[in-house]
Amino acid sequence: MPFKFEQLDVWKLSLEYSDLIYEIAEQLPDSERFNLKSQITRAATSISLNIAEGSTGQSDPEQNRFLGLALRSLIETVACQRIISRRNYVTDKAAMNLLDTKAQELAKRHHAFRKSLTNPKKSISEEQAPYDIIEN
Repeated sequence: MPFKFEQLDVWKLSLEYSDLIYEIAEQLPDSERFNLKSQITRAATSISLNIAEGSTGQSDPEQNRFLGLALRSLIETVACQRIISRRNYVTDKAAMNLLDTKAQELAKRHHAFRKSLTNPKKSISEEQAPYDIIEN
């Protein structure tokens, strides 16, 4: 049985985005191995990890908090993309445009998912686990 997060479209899209980030990161010069390459791949990984971690919460507000962290990581990757473009580290403009398009799509899906958590009529939180009360 898959985990809840594995069924989330926003998580699946975050993996696709992360794959693209890793492809771009491999094109960075060796001088950026411990700076931009490390930063952008850690931020991209953080997106998926926070979405997954938030899905285990027992409340929509808790999941929303982790989604907020994922969004911050997404914005961090976009900022890294801008630096990469500005420094002309990646000359494949089509790849950079695809990355930007995926980032925008992920941000839109992310916002829609967060919005659904604030709508009490469309709750998607996990059910509380039933616990038996043992009386002494």
